[in-house]
Amino acid sequence: MMGSKLDRRKKYTRLVLKESFIKRMQEKPISAITIKEVCSLADINRSTFYSHYTDLYDLLAQIEDEIIADLNETLSSYNYTKDEEAIQMTEKLLEYIADNQESCQTLFSENGDPAFQKKVIMLAHDHLLKSLGEEKGQAPAYPEYVSLFIANGSIHIVQSWLKNGLKESPKEIAELVIKLATKGVSGFQ
Repeated sequence: MMGSKLDRRKKYTRLVLKESFIKRMQEKPISAITIKEVCSLADINRSTFYSHYTDLYDLLAQIEDEIIADLNETLSSYNYTKDEEAIQMTEKLLEYIADNQESCQTLFSENGDPAFQKKVIMLAHDHLLKSLGEEKGQAPAYPEYVSLFIANGSIHIVQSWLKNGLKESPKEIAELVIKLATKGVSGFQ
């Protein structure tokens, strides 16, 4: 009984610290944020912060690692070579991003960590490259470049979608991304 109470308290503390940190990152870059202001916003003392994280970069790394793990899990559970599954997988990723809009929008913004953005691109690139290699007889010439092109373009679409307030549904954006990835701009003529 006592262990679960501590677990809940620990989870709550980490959650409010993460939320407070993300709110501050929406306003300014990490280099201009202090632990004191994150703790003040979270209504938690500094010693409690240090019992969970070594510094703000540790907190940021844990937030990013959590998102990368969730995205990797989603990407690993689908076969990208099948069009229907590609749309479902992309839609699931976009639903995750929509559900975590505040964090994702902040991490993909100008105040976000460029290294995180690169990790997301490389994660998508690795999964795309693997799927392009699995397509028997249909693999494009230069799969490495094709994969990088698709991954980078897709990330920029997601960034714009987040910046514009998620006006389109995850399904609409998923269909757009897959259409661009499979047919290019000629699919819109």
